[in-house]
Amino acid sequence: MALISAKTILTSLCLFHITLGFFFLTNPGTIADQAVVYLLGESMGLPHSRSFETQSPALAFLAVVLALFGLTDLVTLSLPDEICLIHYWGMQAPLRTSISFILTLYTFFFSASSPFFSSSSQSNSSSSSSSSSSSSSSSFSFKHPSSHRHHNQDGYALSTWGGDALKNRVFFTFMFVETMSWFWVWVTLQEDRREILARKARRRSSSSSGHFPHSY
Repeated sequence: MALISAKTILTSLCLFHITLGFFFLTNPGTIADQAVVYLLGESMGLPHSRSFETQSPALAFLAVVLALFGLTDLVTLSLPDEICLIHYWGMQAPLRTSISFILTLYTFFFSASSPFFSSSSQSNSSSSSSSSSSSSSSSFSFKHPSSHRHHNQDGYALSTWGGDALKNRVFFTFMFVETMSWFWVWVTLQEDRREILARKARRRSSSSSGHFPHSY
């Protein structure tokens, strides 16, 4: 059995989403100023979006959606364990983990801080540069991501469908936390699933044996 049950983790996630919805509606700057947002944003070289500093209709809409998701997910925990943990969350946990992981990768690797654009822009100019400059440019991709943001403007192009609005430290931090949390739920559900099925098998065997009287 896991040290922390899947229901406890799911309850914490639901309350986390409701809390985020409350702060996005009332004081979004509190979320943008969190230490974990600053730490992950600086480590990934992602820009700080000033859109999260003040209230806006978009943040109010986001707050309602997050609170609605948190409340509806919280209601599902009142269902029987076999329906809730095995059937519903057994399908939702890997799906949400995959979506969060894909969005986390997109936020960084398709942003201006991504080393992909830096390496592509440097490879185009490597033919006209000397061997010494090519060796220094090859090691450039191992520098801090923020250094790429100031040197890869030729290789980076803005998204035409509005995806650049996702390439900020607040969204990256949220998706990173979601990925870790839902992966934790997914792993814990595997352990809880075995215990639930074993408990169900014991009840079924005890109930079936109770229908037959003992012979003396």
